Amino acid sequence: MTSQNIYILAIESSCDDTAASVMHNGKILSNIVANQKIHEAYGGVVPELASRAHQQNIVPVVDQALKKAGINKDQLSAIAFTRGPGLMGSLLVGTSFAKSLAYGLNIPLIDVNHMQAHILAHFIDEADFEKPPFPFLAMTISGGHTQIVKVNSYFDMEVIGETIDDAVGEAFDKSGKILGLGYPAGPEIDRRAKLGNPKAYAFTKPKVDGLNFSFSGLKTAILYFVQKQVKANPNFIEEHLNDVCASIQYTIIGILIDKLKLATKQTGIKHIAIGGGVSANSGIRQALKDGEHKFGWTTYVPKFEYTTDNAAMIAIVGHLKYLEGNYADQSVMASARLKI
Repeated sequence: MTSQNIYILAIESSCDDTAASVMHNGKILSNIVANQKIHEAYGGVVPELASRAHQQNIVPVVDQALKKAGINKDQLSAIAFTRGPGLMGSLLVGTSFAKSLAYGLNIPLIDVNHMQAHILAHFIDEADFEKPPFPFLAMTISGGHTQIVKVNSYFDMEVIGETIDDAVGEAFDKSGKILGLGYPAGPEIDRRAKLGNPKAYAFTKPKVDGLNFSFSGLKTAILYFVQKQVKANPNFIEEHLNDVCASIQYTIIGILIDKLKLATKQTGIKHIAIGGGVSANSGIRQALKDGEHKFGWTTYVPKFEYTTDNAAMIAIVGHLKYLEGNYADQSVMASARLKI
């Protein structure tokens, strides 16, 4: 990317994963993630527990990232960190640490928008991974977000569709909870969907104008459906779990693909990139690939480790901002509802 020797240390702490990564001239040298298993018992992320765990994890995670990269902190060119959006307590831990470290080392501090980072993860310098050309459409799908973004350049992005209630990841997790699956339920629904019949049960797709999404009605429909079936047959879930999972996944994928079809029609853009934790779902990846033949799309799917929350995606934004001299100062604050 450049002949300079640019080392970026990136820190991500927007939700329940503490992550740190070191990037050298656009290439990832280390990408360390500490997961917080504590939330599984509660069926969802508990913000207070998350911020406490970040405080425990951040120093060892950063230390590991530097060691794995084979550099010391004095070689760093800048510190990049997630400013938002996310859980305020979690963001504060990463923000405070990044500010202190940048101040102590007297190097630039770079604030990163978490949602932009999911999109720009496609530009990490990786062999065999094609980068989307501008302009392209990005669909960011995660536990907290569902958006379609028109990406004109690295930092010229326009949200053209988003969820008006629950995110797609919530739809998976809450459906899983109804079915008695553990948290997070998305990967388990994906696994079981491969074993079931996607057309066994029909769930109505919510009608939402334009490119916006809604998932709360679908979640309610699934709840009522399961309650009705269990009343008639107490063993219904046990006997039909794979088919129910396949039908739920099929419906959710249908909602996403319908909106993408409309977005490509409205914008005339046929290059589609996905990002966010839910883009790890095999059914969604397959539906996008199928869309290449059906609708003439070209699709871009990031490497698996760059889909869920990670610091490598923060590092690439930090690198690109560093090249532009786009730094933050010490007065920068975390922002839980930061917009693209």
